[in-house]
Amino acid sequence: MGYLNFRKEYSKSNLKLGYIFIFAVEMNESLRYFVELSYDGSNYHGWQKQSNANSVQEELESALSTLFRQPIGVMGSGRTDAGVHALQQFAHFDLDIEFTSEYFLKRINGLLPPDIAIFDVFQVNEKAHARFNATFRRYEYHITFRKDPFMTGKAWHCYYDLDLEAMSKAALLLLGKQDFECFSRRKTNVKTFICEINHAYWEQTSNGLVFHIQANRFLRGMVRAIVGTLIKVGRGHLDSAGVTEIIVNKDRNLAGISAPPQGLFLSKVNYTDQINK
Repeated sequence: MGYLNFRKEYSKSNLKLGYIFIFAVEMNESLRYFVELSYDGSNYHGWQKQSNANSVQEELESALSTLFRQPIGVMGSGRTDAGVHALQQFAHFDLDIEFTSEYFLKRINGLLPPDIAIFDVFQVNEKAHARFNATFRRYEYHITFRKDPFMTGKAWHCYYDLDLEAMSKAALLLLGKQDFECFSRRKTNVKTFICEINHAYWEQTSNGLVFHIQANRFLRGMVRAIVGTLIKVGRGHLDSAGVTEIIVNKDRNLAGISAPPQGLFLSKVNYTDQINK
């Protein structure tokens, strides 16, 4: 184990400043770190790294690799779709360097684009996994009934007259452990469509609605398909019995169209003390 000589270094060839850590120690073993981050997904083709489009994962890996001067991969707690935002997301990465969080947060946020921010970093045990150890995930879907320049790209501007009572009643049918294949994106490679939804409800705001939903896991496109279906209920095109029929028949064609991505936020990811070092 040896102390690393970290300092600010300027490259004479391009005059770019490279940030290196102070008070960091090189270890003989790999350490696992969790980072808590948030992002505006408007400019990204989702969380997952792709060969032909920019992603949040790619930006995070690039910043980490630049900072530590070695290739670093990350694993997120879940994959958000293109245009979807995260108020709270977690990811883990492995590194054979121990460092202070103060310097890490200052340097890494200087390397990340303005629409991605890391709030916290902490060591976890070597078996802790950002995806598999999450006990629940929570999403919010925002709807606005009026044009609002401050909500552009952050909510669905909905022109429909909606029956909130009918939508709230239909949302209760989602609770519990059920097969939600009807709300899953087609050709999804998963072992099971079973999810356990703990809560699902609508909140009325001054100029719109927010749909809250929490589950142990979500299928690809699931929340947006649910919102689109509940909007059909609110418009009077579907009743609660119809929602039950959709779930029982497991047919995505019977459910509503997916709500636009910009209104969706991953709002919370929960872990137990099991991940602690």
